[in-house]
Amino acid sequence: MDRGELVIKGIRQGLLITLGEGSWEDQLAQLERRLSQGATFFRGGRAALDVGDRRLGPAEIDQVCELLARYEVELWALLSPRDETALAAARKGLAVTLAQKEPEAPPLDEPVGALVVRRTLRSGQRIHHSGDVVVLGDVHAGAEIVAGGHVVVWGKLHGTVHAGAMGDEEAVVCALDLAPTQLRIAGYLARSPEERQSRPVPEVARVRDGKIEAVPWHQR
Repeated sequence: MDRGELVIKGIRQGLLITLGEGSWEDQLAQLERRLSQGATFFRGGRAALDVGDRRLGPAEIDQVCELLARYEVELWALLSPRDETALAAARKGLAVTLAQKEPEAPPLDEPVGALVVRRTLRSGQRIHHSGDVVVLGDVHAGAEIVAGGHVVVWGKLHGTVHAGAMGDEEAVVCALDLAPTQLRIAGYLARSPEERQSRPVPEVARVRDGKIEAVPWHQR
């Protein structure tokens, strides 16, 4: 992995964002790209930021707080082995270790891994998971799935789905009847054609040549 690459992963308290090597400005630019690609996934979340051995003061901490806030993400902890940075974070009211007791709030997502949903999702129901999502049932119009990884529906997919919501363009969406109201993969958006096949066939949607395309499973 590129040592300059920013890493985002799910933890029990929400998200852990670990900055890579490189300038502060470059890492903030990377962070903004990732947040914009997965805006629906991150919205309403809470994050701990590991800045490594960087020397940060109040201005830099305010800068990253404001960036996260634009995407409705709350920064609750800032991690660094450097005393000056940890002190500046503590003075801003941020936790400086993951072991510290954090404010009461629901976690953004469940532990990374496949989430299997053994029921039909009806209008108004929402699944939000940082790994893959498998639904053994239908997804009705008005229901929504947001996943950090792949989405597989062993039934009819007529609701809204966002796979690869943290920016993974390799994610796919599969269904026995793929007719979503709206389909997103990473930062790409597609809608179902108005005319559907009279006899739907299982399809897989993925990003190819800068757009989302859906093909029958046997043509993958």
